[in-house]
Amino acid sequence: MGDSSDVWVGSAYLFVQSTSENVLLPSLYGNPDRKPQVYKALKLAFADSTGRLNGVDMLKVHCSDPHLIVQLKFCNRENCRKFLQSYREGSLRDSLQRHLKVSLAMSSPLPVQMELKTGAGQLDSMLLEEERCVECISQEKPNRLRDEEIIKLEESLQNLSCQEVCSSIVSSAIQTPPVDSSLPPCSSVSSLSSLPQGDTFTFQGQQFANRKITLDDHQKFAKLVSKKWKQVGRSLQANCRALHDPTIDNLAMEYEREGLYEQAYQLLRRFIDSEGKRATIQRLIAALEDNGLLSLAELLLGIHPNETAV
Repeated sequence: MGDSSDVWVGSAYLFVQSTSENVLLPSLYGNPDRKPQVYKALKLAFADSTGRLNGVDMLKVHCSDPHLIVQLKFCNRENCRKFLQSYREGSLRDSLQRHLKVSLAMSSPLPVQMELKTGAGQLDSMLLEEERCVECISQEKPNRLRDEEIIKLEESLQNLSCQEVCSSIVSSAIQTPPVDSSLPPCSSVSSLSSLPQGDTFTFQGQQFANRKITLDDHQKFAKLVSKKWKQVGRSLQANCRALHDPTIDNLAMEYEREGLYEQAYQLLRRFIDSEGKRATIQRLIAALEDNGLLSLAELLLGIHPNETAV
């Protein structure tokens, strides 16, 4: 059978449970103030799993202590396979833990465990048989439309995004938010070996030594790139799998409360952590050139000693 997105449909139930003694997900989701934050974390984690913001639909979220039971709908075989791969490798779990930490403003990721089920039974025992899992999900047809509560959460999330993006632009113009000291240091600072001797590149007719991106580069970039951080990210994403869609849009949503500085900081951090030794100043300068940010490029290369606004 071909992968026809307009005819193929399937459903599954994801059981999510916090393994922390101090946190019950059903209690959090039952709290009107916390419910949108938990929903946002789920939505972003599912987007990470398929590489698309709407690759998986949530039809309803049930609270059944100690689980949140999320009824999922798939309208595309390929998205279903990507979801299963992410679930099997633990990427979905890690992503949800990370998004819950940010959405709920926690000091550390919230540990969770998951089970995936259909009417045919638990899928965890057959995850290595991907086509069998896809067939089980295909046989489980959705028995409902999207729940009214989910529709309201989607609307509130969209409204929140618009309001907070506007407010973050204003606040970032007034002050630079501090770097989150609870985050581990960037791999570019402490763990990467030096680049080969003699590795150079040309910028504005001058030769510069290629090197790893330093913490000082990282902070200056976040402070001065302003609203163009997304454009720079899209220039960097060509050869960086960690920045492929919808990662950049997800970062914008995930860190919208913190403002433009933190969004830009986390973008470059994702690039550095993913690319390792290949996260060089040459690649960053090229991305800045692509987007007309020459003064920031000059600053990072030490052409102008004094910081200036981009």
